[in-house]
Amino acid sequence: MAKILSIVAPEGYQDREYEDSKKALEENGHTVLTASSVEEAKGKLGGKVKIDLLLKDAKAQDFDALAIIGGPGVYVYVENQDLISLAKDFFSANKPTCAICAAPLILAQAGLLEGKSATCWPGESETLKEKGAIYTGNPVEQDGLIITANGPESARAFGQKISENL
Repeated sequence: MAKILSIVAPEGYQDREYEDSKKALEENGHTVLTASSVEEAKGKLGGKVKIDLLLKDAKAQDFDALAIIGGPGVYVYVENQDLISLAKDFFSANKPTCAICAAPLILAQAGLLEGKSATCWPGESETLKEKGAIYTGNPVEQDGLIITANGPESARAFGQKISENL
């Protein structure tokens, strides 16, 4: 089946968003590889994940979809040019380009949400609107191949929605 690249922050990724979306994808037969800027990432809730590849080495051509996980640590990536370029590469290749919680800010920073329906953690809704997104507030939102979700409670549905598009 498909190969999904899940991106987590080096520290403070949202454990449930990562684990629940990954589980939903794997239950549908997909492979999930995890990337970060460190070799072992630490979750906000105490989880740890051994990284499969470093973010700087990730290439869109090696994967079928991108899922950027939120949590308080994701803000270190909002200006990260490696991740912004990677998101643009996935989008340009017509592959699902997805983010949950505060991570849709990265898609917005990449210019991918302008004029698109999107959702995110409610505390960042104004930022998304300022970047040109049509904020819906829905738990999970899809506009073309852009899939966004609002937080941990939506993580499983986020993974399911990505799976439906593969």
